[in-house]
Amino acid sequence: MGGLHVNSLPREAAKFASAAVVGEGETCWHKVVRDAEKGRLQKFYGAGEAGFDLAHAPMPAFELLDIARYNRITVQTSRGCPHRCEFCASSVLLTSKYKQKPVEKVLQEIDKILTIWDRPFLEFADDNSFINRRYWKELLPQLERRKIRWFTETDLSVSEDDELLDMMCRAGCAQVLIGLESPVDAGLHGIELRNDWKLKRRPRYVEAVRRIQSHGITVNGCFVLGLDGQTPEVFDQVFAFVEESELYEVQVTIQTAFPGTPLYDRLKRAGRIIEDGCWEKCTLFDINYRPDGMTLEELDRGFKNLVVRLYSDEFTNWRRTSFTRQLRAARRRERSSVLLSQ
Repeated sequence: MGGLHVNSLPREAAKFASAAVVGEGETCWHKVVRDAEKGRLQKFYGAGEAGFDLAHAPMPAFELLDIARYNRITVQTSRGCPHRCEFCASSVLLTSKYKQKPVEKVLQEIDKILTIWDRPFLEFADDNSFINRRYWKELLPQLERRKIRWFTETDLSVSEDDELLDMMCRAGCAQVLIGLESPVDAGLHGIELRNDWKLKRRPRYVEAVRRIQSHGITVNGCFVLGLDGQTPEVFDQVFAFVEESELYEVQVTIQTAFPGTPLYDRLKRAGRIIEDGCWEKCTLFDINYRPDGMTLEELDRGFKNLVVRLYSDEFTNWRRTSFTRQLRAARRRERSSVLLSQ
């Protein structure tokens, strides 16, 4: 077994498997296979190994996929994230630094996918794309030539670069997923371990969402309910933000203390974990801790009511229509600006 949970609790995992792999699997996978062939599997692998260089990433065996069963294929261009959010249980638990795969290797993977799928839809399986804009401004023209469609995760800073957004649109970017976390200041302080990056940008959230969507790229805005400092008012605040910004897509989850995260450690020290080791509650939709600004019942009831409101057919259709209207208005402004400049 390997992955994020195993990386956090390898001794627990070893009770249920022949071997537990810690860290980035590429560093020791060949040894695992050799030992398995010889019938001499060790209990633990990977501890103490140096980080993996994505320049040496092996080519995935895409040809083994039954492509009819997939609506997207994943390609990884980077691993890690510089923001280090307290609750994050993503690849930051596997690597100590942000790293990128060379552009030419990414293109080789995409070209191999194109041999089994003429017009693929890709998901760039990155925790935070566009950290290195120079890298993407080299990659994007190549994606445009390949006529693919794709989705990725990023942060709000992508809204600050119109040139990049134009290039993304031309290169087939359909949607970006952005962790907004909270529509108000409450809950954002201390969410990153190193700085209040999102809190500083929170006043520009609505403008940023509108700017990205004006380039023809939909935004999937993600909110975490039950953050410290949030009160029962946050459910109405999320709905109001989605309405004001005209978010095309919205994702809401309950703050979840995953093992291995700084959040879990902090809440455990404070005695706020409801049942230690109850991993079946780590679903993003169950509550495994005691919130500080509302009761368990208020968090549960408020979340369920918000979900009903956000994902009703009426509100979903309104968001889709609003995006189209917003995009047409942006295109009209562009044409007017061009005519005036002439």
